[in-house]
Amino acid sequence: MKEIINSSKAPAPIGPYSQAVKAGNTLYVSGQIPIDQSTGKLIEGTIEEETDQVMKNLQFILEEAGLSFEHVLKCSIFVSSMNDFARINEIYGKYFNDNPPARETVEVSGLPKGVNVEISCIATFQ
Repeated sequence: MKEIINSSKAPAPIGPYSQAVKAGNTLYVSGQIPIDQSTGKLIEGTIEEETDQVMKNLQFILEEAGLSFEHVLKCSIFVSSMNDFARINEIYGKYFNDNPPARETVEVSGLPKGVNVEISCIATFQ
């Protein structure tokens, strides 16, 4: 059985998907892009600002489920340019204190709404 998790603090889905789905002891969080839900607008600043907004959106969804970044097992990072990797990594790392999750980073030819970074994650309730 699955449970849909939605946070009013994170951007509403822009397609036929849920922000997150809980199945058993696992939470699958959909890819987040740098939309500020309070304004409904894309963050179109530096890659650091975009990445920070993406991480905040993930945090809002995790918190809605009663979790934090400490519960994250794996992240998937999609970037429009690997040239931004170090700058994205710097911001991403600030959200994980000890024992960071597994992850992959993949350069892609395009992302929703033309953004430069999208991140999804898988977390556990254990």
